[in-house]
Parts: sequence; structure tokens; C-alpha cells
Amino acid sequence: MSNCCATGALNAATQACPECGTVCKSVEMRTLYQQVKFPENQHITSGSYYFCPAEQCSIAYFSSAGNRIPKAHLRSYQEIRQGKLCYCFDIDTDLYLSALRVNRAESIKEFVIQRTKVGECACESRNPSGRCCLAEFKRLEKEQGKTAG
Repeated sequence: MSNCCATGALNAATQACPECGTVCKSVEMRTLYQQVKFPENQHITSGSYYFCPAEQCSIAYFSSAGNRIPKAHLRSYQEIRQGKLCYCFDIDTDLYLSALRVNRAESIKEFVIQRTKVGECACESRNPSGRCCLAEFKRLEKEQGKTAG
């Protein structure tokens, strides 16, 4: 699997978002530089940054030093607003939820698992959280009260 999807790949530190209070996980600097659009990416200062996944929050990244980067400055801003589930393989949340409702989600998730196993994902750069999306598939399944299949 890609490094981002390996078990224990990121030992994330957490911090509460200064805008919405959501507990947020740390993100690597390379993810910030790849996610933040030019010219805003030129003004990123080094430090410990965190990604806020809360949909209603305008902050994408914030640092312990008080720096804030709004979601509107991200390359993936529209994808975030549209509910992207898997950034590497262009799968949105609504599509997966629809497939779950008609018991056809297993093939979608299996595709992502197989592509990830052979190292064809790029979560560190494509996903604004810098993390593997496989946990999000499981989270949605749990919220819906069923597993794919």
C-alpha cells in the first residue's frame, strides 16, 4: 500500500480548530504546499499544521503558531464542497452512499483497496487531509448501519 494507507503511517498529533472547535489531525508540510493554490502557497510558513475536516468550517489548515489557510485557497476546494470521498479515484460521498443503499458498494471499495495495495493512490498529495480515504468508507458504512456488500 501507499505510505499514507499503511497501518500507523501517520502518528497524528491533534489540536482543536480555532474556528469551529473540531479536533483536527496534523498534516505534513508537503501536503500543504501541494494543496494550497499559487500564489498563496508562497506565503506558507513552516510549522506544525492541522487539517480541519468540518464541512461548515472555512479554515482548511491552521498552525500552532496561529497561521490560518482558508479552504477557498485549496486546489481541491470545489471537491471538498461537493463531498469528495476519494480524491485519488474521484469517488464522491453521494455515489458511495447510493451504492450502499442498493448493496453495490463493495466493488467500489474493493477497487480503491486494490489500487491502493499496488501503490496507485496519492493520498498524501491529492487528499487535503494527507491521509488515506479507506477509513472514510468505513465511517460512512457505520453511519449507514451496514457494511458494503
